[in-house]
Amino acid sequence: MSELSFRDRELVARGAALASNCEPCVEYHVAEAQKAGLTGGEIAAAIALADKIRQVPARKVLATAQRLTAGSEAAQAAASACCAPPVAAATGGCSPQAGAKSSCC
Repeated sequence: MSELSFRDRELVARGAALASNCEPCVEYHVAEAQKAGLTGGEIAAAIALADKIRQVPARKVLATAQRLTAGSEAAQAAASACCAPPVAAATGGCSPQAGAKSSCC
């Protein structure tokens, strides 16, 4: 690792933190990236790139799950289930079912 600068290590670490969905890790490594001299724009660009890369396997897993359950009752039930944050529910994006929490995720 001695070939990578502190700045480079923080770029990689922040991407890995985002990919692993580790909120405390993201918070830590954004602060460390700032200490390493990265600008807000550089940090935001790295986060956006890491998110694009992270989404590729997620989309493929979703496509596989949908393909494997196509036409089944379980697939239809899942498609009608609400799994949106409360903000989406408040703006009409999804309404939780009666008696359910404001968000299932």
